[in-house]
Amino acid sequence: MAPRTLAIMRIGIVILPDQRWSVSRHRWRRADEWGFDHAWTYDHLGWRDLVDGPWFDSMTTLTAAATVTKRIRLGTLVASPNFRHPAAFARQVTALDDVSDGRTLLGLGAGGIGFDAAVLGGETLPPRQRVDRFAEFTELLDTILRRDGTTWRGDWFAAVDARSNPGCVQEPRAPFVVAANGPRSMRIAARFGQGWVTTGPAVDDLDDWWTGVAELTSRLDATLAAQGRDPASLDRYLSLDSAPVFSLSSAQFFADQVERAAKLGFTDVITHWPRASSWYAGDEAVLVEVATRVLPELRR
Repeated sequence: MAPRTLAIMRIGIVILPDQRWSVSRHRWRRADEWGFDHAWTYDHLGWRDLVDGPWFDSMTTLTAAATVTKRIRLGTLVASPNFRHPAAFARQVTALDDVSDGRTLLGLGAGGIGFDAAVLGGETLPPRQRVDRFAEFTELLDTILRRDGTTWRGDWFAAVDARSNPGCVQEPRAPFVVAANGPRSMRIAARFGQGWVTTGPAVDDLDDWWTGVAELTSRLDATLAAQGRDPASLDRYLSLDSAPVFSLSSAQFFADQVERAAKLGFTDVITHWPRASSWYAGDEAVLVEVATRVLPELRR
């Protein structure tokens, strides 16, 4: 039986865009039927060693998912300025929020290095410049989604009379869930986010990972206090599978990890649909057990 402390948690799942829609649509539908609160996909043009295999566009996938689901929220984990421009992306966000009838969650991040940073032929930026670019990306995207007809010329982006009419179904726009581990990106989350998502530290020991996650939550609290924002006004998402152990190793392990997240004040956790090999390799039977046994306990 899942601990009672889990009752406050919302549970999400990532469905990677590495399967043809004839396969993938059943996963999105099942996630909705099982009662997951939100479902996500990666917003990359290619990801790590999976770049050589099948891979599909995130916004097209999410739009298709909106047509085969009824209640689950749908999001990018995470969109970045590596290959996105706020003026064009705002149109896609507006369309997704319309098709999903206001179920969009917009995960945003600074963007890393690797395929996405290189595929367009541009320079791979160092961390400080990536955060500079991200700050402008987020502010401009926020502005376009809130106000139709935006003209902007910054250090990284320009827009001339950028439109978002008729606007998102959600007002004033689809919620931003901002990925942030460092102090500068946390300030972006505090300013623009309705949610904050973290992957925790890059370590090999599970207990060390949780210690790092706790430190990040304390850093976020300090950031919110410095900006005069009520901590309760920002949802907190934890990507469980950034830990050294896959969260769906067993149903009990998953329940234990969710309980640890709840004790640190997280409102939401995110797991991944198990894959046959490589990243997030696991047994789908564990996911079924979590969905049919653990999740119902959370609703009691």
